[in-house]
Amino acid sequence: MGRVEGKVALVTGGGSGLGAADCEALAAEGATVVVTDVKQDTAQTVADRIGSGAIALALDVSSEEQWQSVIGEIKDRFGRLDILVNNAGVVLNADVEDTSLEKFRWVNAIMTDGVFLGIKYAIPLMNENDGGSIVNMSSTGALLGYPIFFAYSAAKGAVRSMTKSVAVMCQEKGYKIRCNSVHPGAIETPMVQGAEGREAKPVAEGVLPPGMPGAPKDVASLVLYLASDESRFVNGAELVIDNGVTIRPF
Repeated sequence: MGRVEGKVALVTGGGSGLGAADCEALAAEGATVVVTDVKQDTAQTVADRIGSGAIALALDVSSEEQWQSVIGEIKDRFGRLDILVNNAGVVLNADVEDTSLEKFRWVNAIMTDGVFLGIKYAIPLMNENDGGSIVNMSSTGALLGYPIFFAYSAAKGAVRSMTKSVAVMCQEKGYKIRCNSVHPGAIETPMVQGAEGREAKPVAEGVLPPGMPGAPKDVASLVLYLASDESRFVNGAELVIDNGVTIRPF
């Protein structure tokens, strides 16, 4: 217990799926969690489930004004920010020929612009105290060729590259801020269920066979490690969590 005790964490897309699991894992280990989501009611549900260690705020991550407002409220309430988890995301089932410019920009507004804005406005507040840890949710889509997820993969590739740029910049400027990316494969979340057009199904315990999706808690455990001081020597890394999908020769 207490792996992130006394830290303040902001999680985007915290109202469901991976974001909700991240919020709960961080709170369970002592962090005060700011649960944000474009749907405030879902964020509030997660915050209520956590209890006194969480608050809910509405945040459209593609809006610079809303990022400024949320970071300002965190500064006013807590005076610090130690952990940023850029988790909010959407998926579009379309290859490049079937992707309109409008849809491409929509996907990237959330997962490219949103991550950029989160990093940009979190860094100054992190620097006012003891630095912090930025965890960016990328995907195996940034590492493999998924034709049907063209815009999604483009955005997740941008997240991967931005992560490395920020990690090096913070070191060069003497900021005590680490920045890493997480690359999940298929995880049993509402977004994956929607992309695959199916209902939710239970995830077994123990080591999973190939092809079976993991559970949100699997990713949340990795996020918790990166958010904690245990990972102080992990910086600019891309951590793949996919049960071996990206290393299989077929």
